[in-house]
Amino acid sequence: MALITRTAGALHRRPRLRLTLLLTAPLLWLAVLYLGSLGVLFVSAFWTTNSFTSEVVKVWSTDNFHELFTVPVFRQVILRSVGVALAVTALCAVIAFPLAFCTARVAKPRWRPLLVVAILTPLWASYLVKVYAWRLILSEGGLADWMLRPFGLSGPGYGLTAAVLTLTYLWLPYMILPIHTALEQLPANLLDASADLGAKGPRTFRSVVLPMVLPSVAAGSVFTFSLSLGDYITVQIVGGKTQLIGNLVYSNIELNLPMAAALGTVPVVVIVLYLLAMRRTGALSSL
Repeated sequence: MALITRTAGALHRRPRLRLTLLLTAPLLWLAVLYLGSLGVLFVSAFWTTNSFTSEVVKVWSTDNFHELFTVPVFRQVILRSVGVALAVTALCAVIAFPLAFCTARVAKPRWRPLLVVAILTPLWASYLVKVYAWRLILSEGGLADWMLRPFGLSGPGYGLTAAVLTLTYLWLPYMILPIHTALEQLPANLLDASADLGAKGPRTFRSVVLPMVLPSVAAGSVFTFSLSLGDYITVQIVGGKTQLIGNLVYSNIELNLPMAAALGTVPVVVIVLYLLAMRRTGALSSL
């Protein structure tokens, strides 16, 4: 008992030691399991595969990375994956802003928590249930065809457009929430002052609202971009013959593990570069 009392007293007098002991376990987990696995992934990307037995040969080589940037198929898939992630991020931002403005500034205060819960509700549903629901919506003769038929149009079917639409639906709440928070914290007197100075709605949005909300938009884009870039199940279900980086990684895991590792490093590098770019907007402080 005396030992416990002395130890507690020593920790109370040394807050830095107490903080170090508290953070040791999670930091060790992060370093060993997360960063360690990324390190193994990066190292194995420099190995090769026996073309006859498909066994991994631990001989250092840059052939995998050379193949990534010289084989047209790999280049196209990488560019397509980044393009899909950017398209999903842009669509989420365009859709999320009016929804967040409605929930944060237009709706009555008593309704705002309920609207936020409604926005979060899709996240509680199973990922596969939502994707297969969109598969039914986009199928031939599905809801999309039924709604567009009076206008002489038809649904997009399965393909790249279907993948972008489904991913936008999946990750939209991650964009709405930070924008909602930023708009809710926006001082009302700034909007009143802008109106008193003669600024119309578009000028107020461009000069007052957007600069203050932009870091939150960038923060939401970190989620939508990274989640879309690494996704492969949605594309496999509604993407038709479309392939993204995740699909190539999955298909090469058993046949060519080093190539799968090399492909896996691409989204990691792209996301790190994206985070560095978003850091300049103040997005990371809004997460």
